[in-house]
Amino acid sequence: MDDDIKLIDLSDIVLLCSIGLLTFAWFNRKWITSLLFKNDHTSTDNSTKTNTVQRETNFVKVMKEQGRRVIVFYGSQTGTAESYAGRLAKECSQRFRVSAMTADLELYDLSYLDQVPKDHLVIFVLATYGEGEPTDNAVDFWDLITEEEPLFSQGESDLSNLNYILFGLGNKTYEQYNEVSRKVHHHLSKLGAHIIGERGEGDDDGSLEEDFLSWKEKMWPAFCETLGVDESRSGPREPIYYVQELAQYEKEQVYFGELAEKPSSTTKIAYDAKHPYVAPIVTTRELFQGTDRHCLHIEFDISNTNLSYQTGDHIAIWPTNNEQEVERLASVLNLTDKLDTVVMVQAIDPAASKKHPFPVPTTYRSMFRHYLEICAPASRQTLQTLIEYAPNEEARGALTRLANDKDEYRIKVADACRNLGEVLQLVTKQTWTSVPFDLIVENINRLQPRFYSISSSAKESPHIVSATVVTLQYHPISTPQRTVYGVCTNFLYNIHAQHRPCEQNIPAYDLAGPRRAFINSEDYCQRLPIHIRHSQFKLPRNPTVPVIMVGPGTGVAPFRGFVHERALEKRNGKPIGPTLLFFGSRNHDQDYLYAEEWAELFQTLGEDSGIFTAFSRDQPQKIYVQQRLMEQGQRIWNLLTKGAYVYVCGDAKNMARDVNQTFINCAVEFGGMTETKAHEFVKGLRTTGRYQEDVWS
Repeated sequence: MDDDIKLIDLSDIVLLCSIGLLTFAWFNRKWITSLLFKNDHTSTDNSTKTNTVQRETNFVKVMKEQGRRVIVFYGSQTGTAESYAGRLAKECSQRFRVSAMTADLELYDLSYLDQVPKDHLVIFVLATYGEGEPTDNAVDFWDLITEEEPLFSQGESDLSNLNYILFGLGNKTYEQYNEVSRKVHHHLSKLGAHIIGERGEGDDDGSLEEDFLSWKEKMWPAFCETLGVDESRSGPREPIYYVQELAQYEKEQVYFGELAEKPSSTTKIAYDAKHPYVAPIVTTRELFQGTDRHCLHIEFDISNTNLSYQTGDHIAIWPTNNEQEVERLASVLNLTDKLDTVVMVQAIDPAASKKHPFPVPTTYRSMFRHYLEICAPASRQTLQTLIEYAPNEEARGALTRLANDKDEYRIKVADACRNLGEVLQLVTKQTWTSVPFDLIVENINRLQPRFYSISSSAKESPHIVSATVVTLQYHPISTPQRTVYGVCTNFLYNIHAQHRPCEQNIPAYDLAGPRRAFINSEDYCQRLPIHIRHSQFKLPRNPTVPVIMVGPGTGVAPFRGFVHERALEKRNGKPIGPTLLFFGSRNHDQDYLYAEEWAELFQTLGEDSGIFTAFSRDQPQKIYVQQRLMEQGQRIWNLLTKGAYVYVCGDAKNMARDVNQTFINCAVEFGGMTETKAHEFVKGLRTTGRYQEDVWS
């Protein structure tokens, strides 16, 4: 017994000492960091120097070595911000003759911001992801800049030397519109940095491209004034990429659509966004089939990998472009007979953030199928760059009008969702034989994965990840005779339908994948590249906390995982709080997702839980989830007063706003609040994490 007491006393002493050391470190962190940074940046110790060179994180040093006066950092989730950063760097160099470089935020140490010379510029192009969160590659920068007193390379919290330009990408249907760029601007200003020109904001729900074009034209005069540059300076176009067709190559070294470079035989692969896992498809099943859409439940096996997920996370599925659009663009560019020619593509600028835009050497066919976003609407700036390569005067005039006339562009390209191949076909039937292929690589973004809310429970099926997907097909209002097909959803439907005749109106896809990596011995597609993206959309840690979930349509996906998880824990003997789900769709008999599962799940959860449905077209007067919410208003309010969490998933533009207003109405009617107080109440739920959204537009 005495020995036990001595051990406890010793552990207490160790704990107290640890707390004391941590407290000392906290109050003296500037002094400690100053010493560390002094050693790191001024010491002649060879090991320190070697480590710094190996990491290549000092972007100021790289700028000086390369003779760059401007660096354009991007925080990008889907490639759009990266594309805009590249366009800005290109204009700096070609339009104003100011040497510039682009840089991925996660590749450099932004604590060196305090060493940027005053006659240099840092440009930030930052997308906001989810509910006011930084993109994956911007997390370290975000953590640094949002600290109460961030410490930079010289041990101080001073950025008075820094001149910066900022453009943010967001979506106004989200509550936290452009939150990342706004907060970064706030913190940089607080640290003494100087913004050049006006901070720009682009709205992806409106016209992101037009917002970007308008902002940068207003920004350039301030840019030129700061750097002492003549606005009229410009020069001929300089290619960003060098493209070479290879006559000799080793076939095993060619990439036919593989998403990551081949690892060495001794390297253990860690699967992530840069190295997706080609996961086995466990099953696909059709949840409903309508005249204009289909809904699939698809499951992937991530066993024996480093991949893991938590309930509420997202699965990223990497798609393939359909063969119709591959052949269209090849035909327009006169490449049909050269689709399988092996090509090398690499950046000309040695300081480019990426030496290759995708794995190379590759083929034209692989680029169009797997590497380039060829189905996306062509931008006005892209059309502008192609004018001089028009095959005839009529095409030149038509393309000039589309590039310069905002209304004509909106009607014929943006609203019609015409991709580059379609636009070039629209202005002329002739082929565009003189277009340099490096322009195509430069102007078409890298094909990106599509993200879906995971509809399974990590506790119930840790190695099986499921997604709930509705095929996207629609007829644009401006061109009702045309059908626009969602890239990934129709790809997935082709995989599901490969065991039966596929509908004629759905485009065909190559399902074999690079080197036939997606198919089994019977030539059926049974694997796809995926990775997991973690989110903040999570159940409360305490399972006794009530939850209120609102998820019409495929917005119910994460809530299927939530309900399965709470039912599992209830079966395991854990106390579970009230669990309410509000689901809406068109018809009970046609698109009631997972209808066969809910009764047993909610029976397990008990009488204080339940599902409330709204089928908008089952009666003359349409009924939506917000009406069902209001019908349960008193019950909702009682749960909110007991600490309930609210979760909303689905359409951001209308549904999420209407649901938000419904909770405000509940606070007024059943909580006796004024409209102003009710708004503050719901805002407070958001601030404390009790009102969470996983929405899209």
